[in-house]
Amino acid sequence: MTTTMQASRRGFLKGGLGALTLAVTGNGLVSAVWAADAPRKYGADSMPGGTVDDPLAFVSIAADGAVTIIAHRAEMGTGVRTSLPMVVADEMEAAWDRVRVVQADADEARYGNQNVDGSRSMRHFLMPMRRVGAAARQMLEAAAAARWAVPVAEVRATQHQVVHVPTDRKLGYGELAADAAKLPVPKGDALKLKTRAEFRYIGKEQVRLVDLEAIGKGQAIYGMDMRLPGMVYAVVARPPVVGGKPRRVDSAKALAVPGVLKVVDIPAMAGAPAFQPLGGVAVVASNTWAAMQGRAALQIEWDDGPNADYDSAAYRETLTAASRKPGKVVRDQGDAPQAWAKAGEAGRFSAEYHVPHLAHASMETPVATVRIQDGGAEVWTSVQNPAAAQEAVANRLKLKPENVKVHVLLLGGGFGRKSKPDYVDEAAIVAQAMPAGTPVKLVWTREDDIHHDYLHTVSAEHLEAVVGQDGKVQSWLHRSAAPTIASLFTEGAKGEQLFESAMSAINMPYVIPNVRVETAEVAAHARIGWFRSVANIPHAFAAQCFIAELAHRAGQDHKQYALDLIGPARRIDPGTLADTWNYSESPERYPYDTGRLRGVIEAAASGARWGREMPKGHGLGLAFCYSFMSYTATVVEVAVDEKGEVRVLAVDMAMDCGPQINPERIRAQMEGGAIMGLSLALLGEITFEKGRVRQNNFYDYEVLRHNASPRVIRTHLVNDDHALPPGGVGEPPVPPVAPALCNAIFAATGKRVRSLPVRGVA
Repeated sequence: MTTTMQASRRGFLKGGLGALTLAVTGNGLVSAVWAADAPRKYGADSMPGGTVDDPLAFVSIAADGAVTIIAHRAEMGTGVRTSLPMVVADEMEAAWDRVRVVQADADEARYGNQNVDGSRSMRHFLMPMRRVGAAARQMLEAAAAARWAVPVAEVRATQHQVVHVPTDRKLGYGELAADAAKLPVPKGDALKLKTRAEFRYIGKEQVRLVDLEAIGKGQAIYGMDMRLPGMVYAVVARPPVVGGKPRRVDSAKALAVPGVLKVVDIPAMAGAPAFQPLGGVAVVASNTWAAMQGRAALQIEWDDGPNADYDSAAYRETLTAASRKPGKVVRDQGDAPQAWAKAGEAGRFSAEYHVPHLAHASMETPVATVRIQDGGAEVWTSVQNPAAAQEAVANRLKLKPENVKVHVLLLGGGFGRKSKPDYVDEAAIVAQAMPAGTPVKLVWTREDDIHHDYLHTVSAEHLEAVVGQDGKVQSWLHRSAAPTIASLFTEGAKGEQLFESAMSAINMPYVIPNVRVETAEVAAHARIGWFRSVANIPHAFAAQCFIAELAHRAGQDHKQYALDLIGPARRIDPGTLADTWNYSESPERYPYDTGRLRGVIEAAASGARWGREMPKGHGLGLAFCYSFMSYTATVVEVAVDEKGEVRVLAVDMAMDCGPQINPERIRAQMEGGAIMGLSLALLGEITFEKGRVRQNNFYDYEVLRHNASPRVIRTHLVNDDHALPPGGVGEPPVPPVAPALCNAIFAATGKRVRSLPVRGVA
């Protein structure tokens, strides 16, 4: 049996390892395990910036030397199932072609935080994974030294074997595993991490995705691919309006559809939405098509509830009006009101920006398979937050969490949607209504996904500036009106919370003496959830477009104006705003370094050849953002024809995320972020009428097609400094894209775009 011992987070932060236990299993495996002892956190605390537990990592060595590394974070395209085990293998000196990666089930008591949100996987687990590999390597070296009766200083692990340097004797990892299991774990100063010069895989390009071949051959198992003997299939008719419920249900015609087996009530949502199902009626059938046909035959009269009158066009007017009035002050520096009074109305320049609701629209819709038997439940699903899914099913079925096994499958996209396991809860409800041992696969259609998403918030952004005769900004006001993510967890929560305002509004880096940031308290009428890069999207869109407008008014080059506004390289002291400034990360560990921000601006501009002569109807636009501990700048090149149709020709994107652990994956996420950002900016919009989402599928909630994508995306990785802690990568590419696009459109046409989506230029 494998045994575990725990190490506190404080111990890791102080440089200690806590304890490690190695044990030989019956089949000759030796396992290295770290466990967590800090409290687990879910819900809002698991969002970007939330606290995570200490990590636990498995490393197993078989008698033949094969190494198995457990990946405890879900894979949804970021490459984390490769990158973190790769770090372990590098420190361990394991030959990558002899490493097998296995996905962990949900078990936060064993593995630490498993919620893949907030671009935290590498940020929080790089050093723990390095310690895992280094400890395993040193124990193998110590075992070899003991076997040969030589000083450990004379032996060295290299590529799956330990060598006695003076005599060139060698022992494989499999030969040493049992002896290594009996040795004490190196910790504190005894633990020797590699130097950067010794890395084989970290920062290199040769390690390909562990899932690449299976994905390419169609052999990889996503949630939608799950099959079990005796499986039945379910779809749900949900209330078309959030907070609604069935008033009357007639299921006779549904039950008459060939293949339909049962109709199951899903309890109505109660209180704040959180991760609970919306309610409704599930139709269970022998196949998905029959279930869908049965659902179509249901006769349901809905009570639309309190959000029946929600109309997005009218709500936009509400938001705009709210953004024009004084709001709750969340940052107050200098004396902005005095600057406004001195300048008068004529001396204040203002602009308003609008970003609509956005849907995640992952290529793989939500899907979960649940089987209940023998006093427990087993779940197979594509989920970003396995522990939340485990907790939801345990609560629903009144089971202990340890009696609910959640098997994490590949995700066909997530973007924050699949950390909210309402769809897993639905599957558990249906499985509970079926005979024990019946596997139930609950599937969301594309229409379900669009209609019932946890949407990115809609917002109105109001910005004002007082500008001196020299063009310098003397006063800055940024006021946001947007429903908050907090409405998921607290009924009646209104307006952006501090953690949302901190995303590219509070933590602006400009040298401006008078700054005021405010929020308006507006209500949510839909499920508002976190979305790739979260509130950075609307805040960066508004602020970055506004800076471009200020530069134009001053008659100055946008790039130079922005650099002057940022000022000299310095580290910004957040002062009393420290708790909200950095996504709950330490501002001492992650200071806002304007020198690094300047570096990505220069890199993106250089890549795009900023300042070159442009043909008529062509333009370059710049934007930049600090988010999730990383710095990103983007330059977009567009061509706008006489009809106002916008064509994106090229994107240059620069990123400084500190140490570049897996450069190929960083570039891939930057490229994906560029495409997603353009898709949102050009096409993304969810609208409501009578409380109902008007969009249905990809024909009216469009995503960027191949023929509309830029033919050139150039990525520029800046500042590969391994003395820095790692920043996030998955989310930072998105926020600068939309403002860079709109600034490019102005450069090409002289027309300002202040409302998304763009679609065209009138």
